[in-house]
Amino acid sequence: MMTVRELAEKLQLNILTGEVGLCKEISGGYTSDLLSDVMGHSKEGQVWITLQTHRNILGIATLKDLSAIILVKGFMPDEDTIAVAVEEGVPLLSTRDQAFEISGKLYELLK
Repeated sequence: MMTVRELAEKLQLNILTGEVGLCKEISGGYTSDLLSDVMGHSKEGQVWITLQTHRNILGIATLKDLSAIILVKGFMPDEDTIAVAVEEGVPLLSTRDQAFEISGKLYELLK
């Protein structure tokens, strides 16, 4: 298995929430922008890839015990979202890649 920190290094992701949760292990990935889809189908330990940046993503990540959230296309969360991520221990990462591209890279690393 790979940790969030190792994933960030290998995929050259920007770490937005400091050191919080970077030691969590990753079991897979889930790509979706529909919150109800992620809530219904993601699994514990997965990394969620999305363009959503509002604080509600953290509620779902916490509920589903996801290892991290990767924000795509250079999208950045507001300060409130970052504060909640730190409080909840959910690593927020970002990339300029499209969801399709980063999903493929994650798949290749974890297969």
